Amino acid sequence: MARCLVTRALPGEALDRLRGRHEVEVWPGELPVEREWLMRRIGEVEGLLCMLSDRIDAELISAAPRLRVISNYAVGTDNVDLGAAAARGVGVGRTPDVLTDATADLTMALLLAVARHLPEAQRAAREGRWRTWEPSGWLGLELRGAVLAVIGAGRIGSAVGERARAFGMQVRLLGRGFDLRAELAQADVVSLHVPQTPETYRLVDEAALKAMKPSAILINTGRGGLVDQVALRRALQEGWIAGAGLDVTDPEPLPVEDPLFQAPNLIVLPHIGSATRAAREAMAQRAVENLIAGLAGQALPYPAPPLAPAG
Repeated sequence: MARCLVTRALPGEALDRLRGRHEVEVWPGELPVEREWLMRRIGEVEGLLCMLSDRIDAELISAAPRLRVISNYAVGTDNVDLGAAAARGVGVGRTPDVLTDATADLTMALLLAVARHLPEAQRAAREGRWRTWEPSGWLGLELRGAVLAVIGAGRIGSAVGERARAFGMQVRLLGRGFDLRAELAQADVVSLHVPQTPETYRLVDEAALKAMKPSAILINTGRGGLVDQVALRRALQEGWIAGAGLDVTDPEPLPVEDPLFQAPNLIVLPHIGSATRAAREAMAQRAVENLIAGLAGQALPYPAPPLAPAG
């Protein structure tokens, strides 16, 4: 029986399955695990089930001589030092494929809400500013015929494209090797679905935002670091683009005093792309399956992608 540490209580019954095989300790707090608490315990841990909000760096991994497997409760692994884990022979797992539909649905919800000014219109109704039916009030983007540039043609990006086509949008699924500035200049909506890497960090910077149409909308349900948020605030305030919807920010959570919140026609959500009961319970199952396999000396069923070769 191995000792396992879980950095947040999870929905569903997956942890009961893990407890039936191994000794399990779960961080009792409602907020992300405290670093000091984690460091005090990691030395005796053989299996770690962690959240995207947890920094699993070389220091933590080196403090865990018995660690054999890290199971990240997320599709991505940018919070885990994969090089340090590989150097120690520690397997790293993730939870792919099960949150595709939930995240694609949320992307379309953000797109529609920004395109039709829904938060602004709701506030007007609640605050007594809905005086009459207005021919020119809250005019937004009609989706049929609009061009959607999906940056990242993986599972989630493809699922967004499928949904957008049902609305009559012209979808451009963009993988590798495309001309970003040219695509941005043609798009009515840009939706980001690439992983955050050194190459994609601040992919949408000031130059990219200025390349977009003044009537265009930016949606980000990928990772917060894909967008230069200082440039985005200027873009919205100065009219470089018409609106934006973010389910992810850098940092997370975004401090309430952050100037980005003052930008017009902006929706910021608290990273709820995968927040359906079905998706989160399936993620928990896969995270536990990774731990059970790794602790049994078996190949992880849902491993992290291999590290890119150096140079």
